[in-house]
Amino acid sequence: MPAPQAQEAVTVSVFVQRFSATRRGARLARRLAAHRLDVWGVPYGSPVSDTVALVVAELAANAVLHGRVPGRDFELRLRCDRTAAVVRVEVADTHMGRPEPRRPGAGPADADGGRGLLLVAAVATRWGVDARSGPGKTVWAECGLSGPIP
Repeated sequence: MPAPQAQEAVTVSVFVQRFSATRRGARLARRLAAHRLDVWGVPYGSPVSDTVALVVAELAANAVLHGRVPGRDFELRLRCDRTAAVVRVEVADTHMGRPEPRRPGAGPADADGGRGLLLVAAVATRWGVDARSGPGKTVWAECGLSGPIP
């Protein structure tokens, strides 16, 4: 009988889920993102978990409010790369319009909305928008991992 072979450690974990383009779908995306990170060894309430949850909340809310096409869902993809020490959040919707971040100081300071991408830019290492196969776009953000992850 051959000797057992050591298995390589998993360095990349991926989670993909589609959600209804509703406020409830956006809330569920945020909660499942935090849960998935916890399963991957990034505990609830940690700075990384809170940052990723905020990014998912903002990008999912944008997909629901600005990227919604009737009858179409949005998709959340999380990719935790332990080697690169980064969590990549991708939210894809089928609306063709590309998001435009609000310029700081533009519009009334007490206006509702318009600051989500500014928040994402402030907490993420980097973010951007890519075309996707089929109609629409994917808005993504990368958040650094701090400390080792099992």
